[in-house]
Amino acid sequence: MTTTLRERAIVSLRSAPSLPRHVRIHYDPVRLAFAVLAPEKVFWPNDISLDILRRCDGQSTVERIIADLAADYDADPQDVADDVIAFLQEWSDKLLVKL
Repeated sequence: MTTTLRERAIVSLRSAPSLPRHVRIHYDPVRLAFAVLAPEKVFWPNDISLDILRRCDGQSTVERIIADLAADYDADPQDVADDVIAFLQEWSDKLLVKL
């Protein structure tokens, strides 16, 4: 039996992240919160993480996502960039975001 390792995707400002078909955002009316559902996994993202994930439409680049979030939160784009890139890299490594 051979095991194939996948090459790690690295986030760049030109990446256009999207959610894979097996990952979806779902509102839970019991908890009054949004969950991210993946096979046999449930994540409860905070509001900022949810804002990032909602922008992962396969069209918007990471650079655009950062600019939009910086504007929405009246924050320094570089501070936003560090957090967004780290978040997307972590979720990509877990196969929850496609780059």
